[in-house]
Amino acid sequence: MDNKKAQVMKQSGFIIFFAIVLTIYSFFNWYILSRGLIALPGAGIYRTLFVVLSLLLILSYPVGRIMERTVNRTLSEFFIHIGAYYLAVMVFAFFLILCIDFLRLGNHFLHFYPQAWLKPESRIKPVLFWLVISFSFILTAAGAWNARQVRIRNLALQIDKRVDWLPELNIVIASDFHLGNIIHNSRLEKIVAGINALQPDVILLPGDIFDEDITTLIEKNTAGILARFKSKYGVYAVPGNHEYYSGIDRAIGYLQQAHITVLRDSAAFVANSFYLIGRDDPTGKRFGGKREKLANLMQGIDQKYPSILLDHQPFHLEEAQENGVDLQLSGHTHHGQFFPFNLITNRVYEKSWGYLKKGNTHYYISCGVGTWGPPVRLGNRPEIVRIRLQFGEK
Repeated sequence: MDNKKAQVMKQSGFIIFFAIVLTIYSFFNWYILSRGLIALPGAGIYRTLFVVLSLLLILSYPVGRIMERTVNRTLSEFFIHIGAYYLAVMVFAFFLILCIDFLRLGNHFLHFYPQAWLKPESRIKPVLFWLVISFSFILTAAGAWNARQVRIRNLALQIDKRVDWLPELNIVIASDFHLGNIIHNSRLEKIVAGINALQPDVILLPGDIFDEDITTLIEKNTAGILARFKSKYGVYAVPGNHEYYSGIDRAIGYLQQAHITVLRDSAAFVANSFYLIGRDDPTGKRFGGKREKLANLMQGIDQKYPSILLDHQPFHLEEAQENGVDLQLSGHTHHGQFFPFNLITNRVYEKSWGYLKKGNTHYYISCGVGTWGPPVRLGNRPEIVRIRLQFGEK
């Protein structure tokens, strides 16, 4: 496929995605605003304040993105941050109000509301509404705090292949940094320090290191911080879908500038001891690329040595098992990042987060170390994963 067709596909995909997101965003906000206006009748100060603040918050993110390329970047990032946090408030408020509406519907048939709530002079509507708004902000604040509490998750796994000169491998995995307008160098410095403190033999990054356009990262020398990773056998990464949104060639070049080896439908034989196989992300097909079949990538792999597969999106997990991979590492899901989206990822993916074994193949799907969109996590914590991989028969 030529570059012109790839560009058309990219633009068409963006327009469709933007239209879907705008529709959902508009509907959620219309629903919250309409219920708020019902709960706050009349022309009082609280109603006016609610409308004005709502419009400011609703417009913050799009205004910040528009300003991003036209005015001071610090000002645009301020609006983007406000808007990103509001996205979480919006989601929480939407589902809380939806629950109340379902209760109202149930009361229509079952009549379980106290009679005092149904009287015209009752204040239950504004009280419930302000409780919903307050609780939404509290949940967002709690999720914002939780999103910065990176934990170390430790696993010990056994692969029944002997490597005489390497009985054990200390692997450290971190996925889904989403470095950009929301997650800055200060956060990255802490993540890098946390990884280095684990004294890894090898560092593996299964995609979505960048969020979108990397111009800001280049200006702030983010590569200089990424280059601080320390390990015995190096740092390896694969592209995620967001590396394509960043501009795949530019993103890969910037990772290489930080001395990170990018495996894009390719393999590396490390320390004459084990194979690392990295798959290109399926998103590349929308940009005119072609993702190689895993069976083709495994043709040059000597199966007597351990093999570790990096594949950003954890779809079709059976492929790794069918092709004799010993360990697959993925990210992408964020385990939904916060409720109720974890319910969706649990249905979409065979494994949304954590450890799985199929046959002789081990899998670990990380919920990631960063956030996408709202810098908020509830129901899971960001993680750095350390796997002590032992070789040899049990």
